[in-house]
Amino acid sequence: MDFSAFLTSMITSFVIFVVLLVLFPWLSRRPGNKVVYYPNRLLRGVDPFEGGNRTSRNPFAWIREALSSTEQDVVAVSGVDTAVYFVFLSTVLGILVLSGIVLLPILLPVAVTDKTPIASSDTTSNGTFSDLDKLSMGNVAEKSSRLWVFLIATYWVSIVAYYLLWKAYKHVLALRAAALVLPEVRAEHFAVLVRDIPPAPEGQIMKEQVDSYFKSIYPDAFYRSMIVTNNKEVNKIYKELEGYKKKLVRAEKIYGESKTTGKPEGVRPTNKTGFLGLIGEKVDSIEYYSEKISELTPKLEAEQIATLRDKQQAAALVFFTNRVTAASAAQSLHATMPDKWIVMDAPEPRQIIWTNLAIKFFQRQIRQYVIYIIVALTIFFYMIPITFVSAFTTLENLKKYLPFLKSIVDIATIRTLLEAYLPQIVLLVFLALLPKLLLFLSKLEGIPSQSHIERAASGKYFYFTSLNVFIGVTVGGTLFATFKKIEKDPNSLLTILAASLPDNATFFLTFVALRSFIGYGLELSRIVPLIIFHLKRKHLCKTEAEVKEAWYPGDQGYATRVPGDMLIITITLCYSVIAPLIIPFGVVYFGLGWLILRNQALKVYVPSYESYGRMWPHIHLRILASLVLYQLTMLAYFGTKKFYYAPLLLPLVISSLIFAYVCNKKFYRSFCCPALEVASHELKETLDMERIFRAYVPPSLCSEKVEDDRIEDALSRV
Repeated sequence: MDFSAFLTSMITSFVIFVVLLVLFPWLSRRPGNKVVYYPNRLLRGVDPFEGGNRTSRNPFAWIREALSSTEQDVVAVSGVDTAVYFVFLSTVLGILVLSGIVLLPILLPVAVTDKTPIASSDTTSNGTFSDLDKLSMGNVAEKSSRLWVFLIATYWVSIVAYYLLWKAYKHVLALRAAALVLPEVRAEHFAVLVRDIPPAPEGQIMKEQVDSYFKSIYPDAFYRSMIVTNNKEVNKIYKELEGYKKKLVRAEKIYGESKTTGKPEGVRPTNKTGFLGLIGEKVDSIEYYSEKISELTPKLEAEQIATLRDKQQAAALVFFTNRVTAASAAQSLHATMPDKWIVMDAPEPRQIIWTNLAIKFFQRQIRQYVIYIIVALTIFFYMIPITFVSAFTTLENLKKYLPFLKSIVDIATIRTLLEAYLPQIVLLVFLALLPKLLLFLSKLEGIPSQSHIERAASGKYFYFTSLNVFIGVTVGGTLFATFKKIEKDPNSLLTILAASLPDNATFFLTFVALRSFIGYGLELSRIVPLIIFHLKRKHLCKTEAEVKEAWYPGDQGYATRVPGDMLIITITLCYSVIAPLIIPFGVVYFGLGWLILRNQALKVYVPSYESYGRMWPHIHLRILASLVLYQLTMLAYFGTKKFYYAPLLLPLVISSLIFAYVCNKKFYRSFCCPALEVASHELKETLDMERIFRAYVPPSLCSEKVEDDRIEDALSRV
C-alpha cells in the first residue's frame, strides 16, 4: 500500500465517522426515532431525554452524559456483565496509553535516526511506504545495539499489562461480590441444577427419589424439586398456538383499520391455508385463526399434563429456603461416584437451555472433544480461503491472475480505493460468517445456559480471528514468494511469519482505523437498525407487538463483540514495538469504544441475561494469550534481526504463563460459585418460595386454562 492509498483510507474513514457523528444527534431527536435510540429507557419507563434537553443544539451532549455516568449507573441499567465489559475496555485502554507514553517518544527517534542501509524486503510496506518504514523497527539494522531499546520496550508493555490486569481482576471480583450481596430476591440464588440423576429404585418414582435424597442431606433448608421433562412436543404445540394468536391479533387489527379507511362494514382479511399462505383454500383469517386456537388450546393442556407425568428426564432443579444452603450445595460433591448427582448453581430462568440438561456426563465429555476437533479443523480449513483471498486481492496478483481487470486497476482513483479498502473488507466479510456456526457448535457441547454458550463461542471465535488473521493474512501476503522455502524447511515457518509481520503493518493500521471510525460511527448513528425499523413499520407491522419486535434492540452480543475487541488488542500488542504508530490507533479504537458503547449501554441495549461477570476470567485469559502471542512474535522477530540476546525474552513468556496460573488459582473459583459469606447476607423482602419455583416453569408448561391443582399434581405427585 502506497502513501496515497494509506492517506485516502485514513481521511475517508475519519470523514465518514464525522458525518455519522453529526447525523446522530439530529436523528435521535426526531420523534419517530426514539424507539431506535432510547429503547432501554423506554422499556424502563424513563423519559428518553432524561438528563438532557431534547431541543438542545449541542450535538455532543451525549458525550457529557456518558462521561458523567458511574459504574453503578451501568450496573443499575444494564447489569454487572456490562460493567465488567467496560472494565475490560478501560484496562486495555490503560495498557495501550501507558505503553504509548513510553514507546512513542523513545522508539520512534531510535528507529528514525538509524542511518544504516537495510534490505528493501525488510520494510513495513514492501518497500513502497518509506516514511512509515523509518518509524518502525524494520528501519533498524541487523545486530544493531539499538535493538536493546526495543527489547526493553517489550518488557515494559508486558509489565504494564501484568499490573493493570491484576488490578482489574480484583476490581471485577469486588464488583461481582457487591452485586451478589444485594438483598433483592433472585430465583437463581435459591436453586441448584442437578444432572446425571441415577435411575430410580424399583417402586419409587424419580421425584420421590430426588426429594428423599436432598431431604436427607439438607433436612432444614430443602423446599421442593422440579424434574426436567422432554418438552419437544409441548414446545411445538405452544409455539404454533402463540403464532396463531399473533396472527389473529394482526387480522383483527387489519379488519379494524379497513372500517376507518374503506367501507363502514370493513373488509374481512383472508388467507390461504397452504404453504406460506401462497397456495391452498382461501379462508376468512379471523375465523380460521380462532378455530385453530380453539383446536390447539385443549391439545396443549393435554400435552402439558402428559409431558409432566410421562416425559421426565435424569435432571432436576432443586430449591432451598436460603441462599447459603443453595450456594453450599452448588459447590459440593454429593455422590461417591463423581459422574452421578452432579450439582451446580442454577442459571437464570430466562437463559436455561432445557434441551441440554438431560445430556449424560460422558456424552458431554465426548461432545466437547468432538467439537474441539471440529473447531480445530474448521480453523485450519478456514485459513485456506482467507490466506488465498488475502494473497489474491493484492493489486499485483489481481492483474496477474485476472488480466481483464488490468485496465480498471490501473486507473489511479480506483487503484487507490482498492488498496485502501479491498483487503480489509474481504477480511471483515470472512469473519462475519463465523459467529452463528460457533454458537451452534457450543450449544452442541451440552452447556446448560445461554451465557455459558456465549462465553464458549467467544473463546472459539478469538482463536479463529487470532490464528487466521496472523497466520492467514500475514503469511498470505507473501504466500507465493515463500511457499517453496517453507516446503524445503518447515522449521522456518515461525521465522517467515515474524519476518512478514512488517510487510503487513499498513494493512493492520487501516484495518484498526476502519473498525474504529466506520465501525463505531455506524454503532452510534444506528443507521442500519433505523432503516430496517422504518421499513418494517411501514410495510410489515400492524400490531403494537410487531412494532415492538421491530425496534427491540437485544443485548450487546458479547459472543462476537468481545472477540472482535480481542483481535484489535492482539494486533496492537503484536505491532506495538515493531511499528509503534499503531498504538494511537488502538487507543482511538478502545477510547471510542468505551465512550460510544457507554452511551449505548445506558440508552439502547437491553441485557438478555445476567451472569455477574462470569465472562471476566475468559476475557482475562484471552488477553494473556494475546500477550504471549506478542512475546513469541517479538522473540521470532528479534531472531530475524540476528539479535543474539533475543533469548532474554523467554523469561517473559514464562512469566506470563506463571501470571495466568497464579490468577487462576487466586481468583477463578470465586467466579464459579458465590462465596458463602456473600450468600449469607439478609434479604430485605419477604421470601416467596412459590414464586421462585414458578419462575422456572417453562412457558410452554404454563397455561391459564389449566387449574393450579392439576399442575401441582403433575409437578409434585407425578
